Amino acid sequence: MRRVRFHAYGGPEVLEIEEAEVPTPGPGQVVIRAEAIGANFVDTKIRQGPSSGAIFTRPLPGKLTGDVVGTVHAAGPDVDDGLIGRRVAALAEDAFADYAIADADWLAAVPEGIDDGAASMLPMGGPVALGVLRAARLTPGETVLVHAAAGGIGHLAVQLAKLLGAGMVIATAGSTAKLDFVREQGADIAVNHRDEDWGEQVRKAAPDGVDIVLDSVGGTVLRQGIDLLAPCGRAVMYGVSSSEFDEVPVTSLFRLKTLTGFSLLAWRAADPQRARQDITEITEYTVAGRLSTAVHARFPLSDAAKAHRLLEGRTNLGRVLLLP
Repeated sequence: MRRVRFHAYGGPEVLEIEEAEVPTPGPGQVVIRAEAIGANFVDTKIRQGPSSGAIFTRPLPGKLTGDVVGTVHAAGPDVDDGLIGRRVAALAEDAFADYAIADADWLAAVPEGIDDGAASMLPMGGPVALGVLRAARLTPGETVLVHAAAGGIGHLAVQLAKLLGAGMVIATAGSTAKLDFVREQGADIAVNHRDEDWGEQVRKAAPDGVDIVLDSVGGTVLRQGIDLLAPCGRAVMYGVSSSEFDEVPVTSLFRLKTLTGFSLLAWRAADPQRARQDITEITEYTVAGRLSTAVHARFPLSDAAKAHRLLEGRTNLGRVLLLP
């Protein structure tokens, strides 16, 4: 089979396609024959290595994570053989390959009629978007500020905030095309985060402050987002795409504001039953047509570098897929 790895840190050009044996599943694992693989922005940071920050550093040779959609090809010794042949989606660690190993406990069953883009969001993207809103304790009528709202997870967070009853959703993005896109996803207000006065634009839309900030950027954007919170407002951080690891403004938190971190893997470990229910809920929203996944581009597996360039350029509107 083919797989993509990198043997040195650097730009997209370090990604190499190589031949390897089809992996053998261990206990609790399955092997998925991939039909589509959702690429994640975080892997562009991991590929760059230590220059991106310690939390992104992984040993070489480097593997790329991804949301694999396909059919179960083989099952581990303690896994139900009845899974073989079923269409599933799963977050995998060595995902850019014709075949990928995944944890059988976290497979998302893909219902009939669901396309590859929507299926790729069932195991990770959708549950993360739902999880950050749950961590923020959203109640109906509240105002939600979503940063990086045109990305794979961000555009789902905009939709889910509206589904869960947000009174107003303010979305930030970095281009005219992205602003139009987030409005299509249901954002009430779209603000260009490249504008120097973007914070003032948010204040104009929400003079009393926003109730919730969903942040995957970190650094300066996080600090500004906390400043925009109303008293008793909640910020949830689920990424550091800026690679800015500045200190949290503690004095701002004294003004009845809270900051929470969210990680899907931590959530799975802390409350696996609820985490599995989140996958079910996202699947139900998708089947019912209440949650839609936008696919910006599909690339062949051999063009993994092109997919990473697109993600790094931050011009994608929604999901980027690789097709084996």
